[in-house]
Amino acid sequence: MQAEPRKSLVGEEYEVEIGPVAHGGHCIARTSQGQVLFVRHALPGERVVARVTEGEEGARFLRADAVTVLEASKDRIDAPCPFAGPGRCGGCDWQHAKPGAQRRLKGEVVAEQLQRLAGLTPEEAGWDGTVMPAEGDKVPAGQVPSWRTRVQYAVTADGRAGLRRHRSHEVEPIDHCLIAAEGVSELGIEKRDWTGMDSVEAIAATGSQDRQVVLTPKPGARLPLVELDRPVSVLRIDERNGQVHRVHGRPFVRERADGRTYRVGNGGFWQVHPKAADTLVTAVMQGLLPRKGDMALDLYCGVGLFAGALADRVGEQGAVLGIESGKRAVEDARHNLAEFPRVRIEQGKVESVLPRTGITEVDLVVLDPPRAGAGRKTVAHLSSLGARRIAYVACDPAALARDLAYFRDGGYKVRTLRVFDLFPMTHHVECVAILEPATKGL
Repeated sequence: MQAEPRKSLVGEEYEVEIGPVAHGGHCIARTSQGQVLFVRHALPGERVVARVTEGEEGARFLRADAVTVLEASKDRIDAPCPFAGPGRCGGCDWQHAKPGAQRRLKGEVVAEQLQRLAGLTPEEAGWDGTVMPAEGDKVPAGQVPSWRTRVQYAVTADGRAGLRRHRSHEVEPIDHCLIAAEGVSELGIEKRDWTGMDSVEAIAATGSQDRQVVLTPKPGARLPLVELDRPVSVLRIDERNGQVHRVHGRPFVRERADGRTYRVGNGGFWQVHPKAADTLVTAVMQGLLPRKGDMALDLYCGVGLFAGALADRVGEQGAVLGIESGKRAVEDARHNLAEFPRVRIEQGKVESVLPRTGITEVDLVVLDPPRAGAGRKTVAHLSSLGARRIAYVACDPAALARDLAYFRDGGYKVRTLRVFDLFPMTHHVECVAILEPATKGL
C-alpha cells in the first residue's frame, strides 16, 4: 500500500527563540512541536517569526527565513546590501550582523565542528578561539569590504546579470554587488545585456591589471560582442563538454603572492580575497619552518602557490612534488615553477598518484584539498610518510575536523590552528592547521 505524501510546510510561520549558530550560515531553533528549524537571517538569542522555505511534516528538520524580528540581538544591524534578506540574493549569510559578531559566530562554528567531529577543544587544537580578519577588512558596522575578485553572475531570461537566491536556481537581478572587488565592479557586468548567456564570470587579478570575462552560453546561443571600458580577455565555456576556449586576449591572468607571479589560466582557481594567497602562504610557512634540503609534498597544488613558496625555502638541495588533478592547472604550475629543477608536478587525483610515486618518506607536507576534504585513505597514506610537520589548509571546518580525527588515528596531533575570515559577510572561513607526530619529544 502506497504511503500518503507528507504535507509540505513551505510558507508556514512559527514564532521561535533562536538558539546557537550552525555550520552553513544559519541558526538553530525549534517549533512548538519540537521540530528543528535551520533559520537564516537570524542571530542567536533573538525572537523571530520564521517562515518555512523547505520541508514537510515529519522531516528531520526544516529550513526557514526570519521574516520578522520581534526581539533583536545587540549584534544586529540593517543589512547594507539592498539585495540581501529573505528570499533575495543567497551570496551573503551575515549582512545583518556586525563585523565582529560575524567573526565570533564563525569561531563558534569552527569550535563546534572540532569538538563534535574530532573531539578537540580549541586549546587542544592550539587555537585561541579568534577568527582573524584579512588585512584591510577592519571596517565599521554598516560598511562592506569589497574583496571578491572573482564573481560568477547568473543571467535572467531577459539577459540581466544577477546572483542566485539561496538554494535556488532563481536569479536575483542586481545593479551592484557590494562585496565585489573594485576591479570587478569597474567591468560593469550588471549594466550590460547578456541575453543567451547562462552565466558570466568576472575576474580581476590582484597581481596585475589583468581582467577576464568567462562566458557560458545557453545551447545554441551566439556570444555577445564584449566591449568594456578597459582591456579585458574573454573566454567561452563549451556547453557540450565544459572545455574553455579563448575568444579574445590572453587565456590567463597574472596573480602575485609571496613575491612571485603566477599564471592562472582559463578561469582556473585562485583565492578570491586579494590578501588571501599571501596570508595563507605566510601561515603555512610559519607553521612548517622549511629547512634547506627538505623533501616536501604539495597536494591539490593548483597552479603551484605553496610549491613555489616551498621551493624558495628548501633550496637547490631540497625537492618538491606537487600533485593536481586539473590539466590546465598542472600546465600553469609547471610554467610558474619552471625555474626550479627540483620541483615536479604530477597530474591526477592525489589518492591515485601518491601511491604510484614510490615515495616512502618526506619531511614536510602541504595539503589544500577541495571542500570535501582529503578523506581517510589519503590521510592514512600521508601519516605513514613520517613528515616532520604537515600543513592542512581547509575551506570547510567540518571536512577539516573529520580529517584531523583520521590524522590522530595515524599518529599525528594538531600543533596550532589559525582561522581567517577571508570571506566577509558569508559563513565561510579558511583554516590552517599545523600537525606534528604525537610522539614528538617523548
